[in-house]
Amino acid sequence: MGGLVARALLTLKNFKPEFINLLITQATPHVAPVMPLDKYLTDFYTAVNNHWILKAQDVRNLTTLSVAGGFRDYQVRSGLAFLPRLSQHSRALFVVSSAVPRTWASTDHLSIVWCKELILATIRALFDLIDETTKQITEDPKKRMLVLNHHFVRHPAKFFEEDPETLTELKGTLIWMKIKSSKWTYTVYNESDGKYFMFPLSNHRKTYSHVHCQNSMLDTSSWIYGCSDNSSSMCLEGFDLSWKAELLPTVKVVTLKLQEYPSLTNLVVYVPAINGNKFTLDCEFFKEDSRTVQLPVTHLFSFGLSSSKIVLNSTGLIYNVQLQHFGQIYQAFKIYIESHCQPHKGRKTSVYRLHIPWSHEDSITVSKVPSFTEISAKLHIAQPENDSTVAVLNIYSSSDCQYEVIRFHSGSLPVYVISNMLLAYGGQLSALISTGHCSDFVLALGRAARPYKVDPFVNVVKFLLGFNWFKDIWNVLFLPELDAVLLNKQDMWFPLVSLILFLFGTGIAYWGGILFSSSLRLLSSLWLSLTRPTGLPKDSKLMTPRRAFMAILLVFVSCTTCGAFAILIIYLHYIFKVIKLHSNVRIEQNVLNMDPKHSKETSDNSNKETVKNCDSAETITEAAAASPTTNTAIDNVVNSLKIHVTIINLLTWIVLLSLPSLIYWFKNLRYNIRLDPDPCRTTAIILVSTLGILMNSSTTKVKSSKLSKIAAQLPLPLSVAVVAFGPMHLYRVPYFVICSLLLHVLCCIV
Repeated sequence: MGGLVARALLTLKNFKPEFINLLITQATPHVAPVMPLDKYLTDFYTAVNNHWILKAQDVRNLTTLSVAGGFRDYQVRSGLAFLPRLSQHSRALFVVSSAVPRTWASTDHLSIVWCKELILATIRALFDLIDETTKQITEDPKKRMLVLNHHFVRHPAKFFEEDPETLTELKGTLIWMKIKSSKWTYTVYNESDGKYFMFPLSNHRKTYSHVHCQNSMLDTSSWIYGCSDNSSSMCLEGFDLSWKAELLPTVKVVTLKLQEYPSLTNLVVYVPAINGNKFTLDCEFFKEDSRTVQLPVTHLFSFGLSSSKIVLNSTGLIYNVQLQHFGQIYQAFKIYIESHCQPHKGRKTSVYRLHIPWSHEDSITVSKVPSFTEISAKLHIAQPENDSTVAVLNIYSSSDCQYEVIRFHSGSLPVYVISNMLLAYGGQLSALISTGHCSDFVLALGRAARPYKVDPFVNVVKFLLGFNWFKDIWNVLFLPELDAVLLNKQDMWFPLVSLILFLFGTGIAYWGGILFSSSLRLLSSLWLSLTRPTGLPKDSKLMTPRRAFMAILLVFVSCTTCGAFAILIIYLHYIFKVIKLHSNVRIEQNVLNMDPKHSKETSDNSNKETVKNCDSAETITEAAAASPTTNTAIDNVVNSLKIHVTIINLLTWIVLLSLPSLIYWFKNLRYNIRLDPDPCRTTAIILVSTLGILMNSSTTKVKSSKLSKIAAQLPLPLSVAVVAFGPMHLYRVPYFVICSLLLHVLCCIV
């Protein structure tokens, strides 16, 4: 977050942007919060990003580098570290650590600050950024970008030079090698003096389009040149081509397109003095078409059951496998590279680079041969609409290999879980009004949770917002921007993403309901073993002086300490009351089943009705004439208990969404007892007042209320609203739940 605070400095009225000219951030979520849990944070992001977009002239002198950790950073996904709308800015650079030369590693959110390879790359860049005259960071923005690109984007295996000399005097022994074959290898184990090897190009221009060379020396000196003279004795100066080279983990490589150098007649490669070390040089001529293979990636919904396969039978040094139709972040698959080579001593390793041309997020894998290598193909940033480039798997190898080819919405899952729960809640209220009986939460979820009740409305609204007339009506109603539109702008949305998340939400809500039901039964058994039950609660006042005092006390706690703390207290109090109620119901049901009169009449009656308990674990047998008052009372309490269980399931997610605020408040208690600003204070005040009445309510009053039908229908539109306005603004979700609970309270009063 320090990177975001640094960017926020420019929004201050009295801050002068010229005070700083270089900003380096590491694993900073610049685009949006990782979890948008409160309005204060989202407003802060909006203010900072809008300022940088609208006041671009104020940051024209500021060079910004944002480094992301890659896929090992599970706390801040790298797509959030991309500077918003600054990708076209000439003084802003975004790069993933796995693509940084001489680093080539993904880091987690903590190790990014102590990863030695990344530290060294940063230090080298800072030294090269120093102006020799002023001993400060250079004021030249062009040089700053050149240095950062040199160390963080493409390292040519040389020390940084602002204006590299193109002509270089060749000092040392020049050996003429007239090579007729398209490929050659030179290996030496001991070389006391440096030598130049000169290869003619005239024999290969008509047949081949490219030349590729790679050597095993990772020093930072020039090593490849071009000459424009056919005479071996006259090639005293050469064009330094090392700036076209690239540094990889085990080799330095350069690929030259011969058409771009029509004047070059010879290629010169320098072999330095190695003093007992091994030096390997490999060069080859090739046609680009012969080394480029197109491979369509597997379909999104193949579920790993299909794959694409290619076999490269030649022994080239370089191959480019173009991954067709691979440009969205929701695509993820595995690339398996199997090399069939005869192992021998000294065989070099293979280097596989997944190159993403529209962003600096390459990943590099080094593998021995023969081997079976697995590469994860995933994206941090989706392909821009106006970009026609293709993701490429670069293979630097001399082996005969076989290639077989066959992901950030977790933050939105709470929205879809709560949407499912609201549908189940509405289904329970509808069943209560129509039949007089309330079904279990899990059963109600299975009947009511249907994607077609939610998704079509969101997609239709998203479609209509593309028309100006509908957008004008939307703005007149002061409705916020649809979150699906915001996700679409971040390339995080595709037609079926909402359906998939809805199904995941249904599964989480279902198993969460079963887990809570089992826990409730276990806790009630524990409560029964410690206390004696007091019997079924009788209909009493919704609010007593004692309950009113408790509610006022929690409101006071919300205002003076932390709203999330008050929410947690009322949540635990609610659970305690439900455990007691569950225990009493179990005892009364057991007593009713053991009643001799009830048992006799039951045995004579052939029409038996089974009524399940709230946890679907116990049954009782009812007879129409047996203890009608007792049976009705138990039935009403069981219905109330089932509604309370659903409400607690909803409250559980509200508590989870407020936990970050509670943790922050708890960690800062030694400084201040009051959290200010408190994103949960308003929610806590409303929720405490509502639950103070709701936890003492029964379904008897709900069934007879004039507002019962409205209360049963309201959860459906609220479920749609949660999906429409919640994924990018999680702090809005509790208010939709509270709206439904408030109407429930009104049903108990009116």
